Amino acid sequence: MHEFLVAVASFIVLVGLMVVVHEFGHFAVAKLLGVRVEAFSFGFGPRLFGFKYGDTDYKVCLLPLGGFVKMTGESPEQNLEAPGTHTEELPEDPGAFTSHPRWQRMLIGVAGPIANFILAFVLMVFYYAVFNEVPSVEVKSTTVEWVLAGSAAAKAGIQPGDVIRRFDNADNPDWDAVYTHAALDPNQFVPLTVDRGGTSLQLTLQMPPEIKGDDVSGLLPQYLPDPIAVDRVEPNTPAEKAGMRPGDAILSVDGHQFHTLQSLVSYLQAGHGAPVSVVLIRNGVTLPPVIAHPAQLDAGWKLGFAAKPIAYRDSPLPLNVAVIKSLDFCADKSFVIVEVLQRLLTHKVSISQLQGPVGIARAAGDAAETRGWLPKFGLAGMISLNLGILNLLPFPILDGGMIFLLLIESVLRHDINLNVKERIYQAAFVVIIAFFAFILFNDVTRLPIFEHLKP
Repeated sequence: MHEFLVAVASFIVLVGLMVVVHEFGHFAVAKLLGVRVEAFSFGFGPRLFGFKYGDTDYKVCLLPLGGFVKMTGESPEQNLEAPGTHTEELPEDPGAFTSHPRWQRMLIGVAGPIANFILAFVLMVFYYAVFNEVPSVEVKSTTVEWVLAGSAAAKAGIQPGDVIRRFDNADNPDWDAVYTHAALDPNQFVPLTVDRGGTSLQLTLQMPPEIKGDDVSGLLPQYLPDPIAVDRVEPNTPAEKAGMRPGDAILSVDGHQFHTLQSLVSYLQAGHGAPVSVVLIRNGVTLPPVIAHPAQLDAGWKLGFAAKPIAYRDSPLPLNVAVIKSLDFCADKSFVIVEVLQRLLTHKVSISQLQGPVGIARAAGDAAETRGWLPKFGLAGMISLNLGILNLLPFPILDGGMIFLLLIESVLRHDINLNVKERIYQAAFVVIIAFFAFILFNDVTRLPIFEHLKP
């Protein structure tokens, strides 16, 4: 019950904030352009309380799941003639949405998604400038944890365990210095010196056109000194079948020592499901090797366990660095969202993998109860970006659909018939409801209470 209440409360706060900010974007630009806004609502359903200022009713409604902005003449049915009336007898309302030029209506439409993008950016700037949590216990040397197969780093001869002593013209750099110098040398060959078992080697690494996240041409950094600790083992997974238990530590996989899940998962992906030999430490005792057979879980080869969370400390960044980090976060996450949409349209990812309100509520609840601020700010930023990007899709009812119809009208140089518009929106509404019901059904079937019903 506790988890349920936390998930519900977190969902209401998170989604409420995202939607209200989205609607405020529409509201602010509409007001700026002289469109009459009849209502700005936090929540849906019956009005609880509020006040009216000018033409706008600012109100709080019963169901706190987002909000909405109501503009005069915004929906097609508001513009249809009532029985017995004639359009030529009605004066044009200068405050109506439809009375404004199409380019202004497009600005109002795109303002909501832009408000979500700005919110994600501001949230992450605040996180990086105030918190920026880093592991409490770190490996101080610039040690290579793993090298992606076939990457530029692998072709350069870099191996796991190498310590970078010089990168470009930086001596004894930390990983931040490596990223900084790498970003300054796109498409260039960068000289570097590594220490391999006491031997100094001179290598040359070709940099990619753009550095994304912590990927430097296939180098994965070692931040932590300890082996991966197992926190939870999922039922009916390779980890459980191999005898892995919560509290175990993974000493090695096929003789390789991993300290982060990113490196281990990269190794499993390169193996394409090949069996691996796992050595575990249990209660301080090293166990005999066990064979695990990775399975495709969540669109990747995995063993099916969760690692214990890492202890972090705050290391706030200067504002200018925080801005750059926030821009990188928004760009990377937006690329992932677009990539998922592309894979959905090309049938490379099943629609059943999408999460709806229940999935978001569970994620929000988990983030609320997870120690540290990154899960909370990261999830909020990700959902805000999702809301902004999805609303730009050219589908009726969404902001992108309205903009798309306005573009068609601009090409045709006349308005689409209001009755046709109404039918389009009605059909789109049916599709959205069916899609929502399908996603909600998948969400519910993923709940732990239904796990035992799955084959």
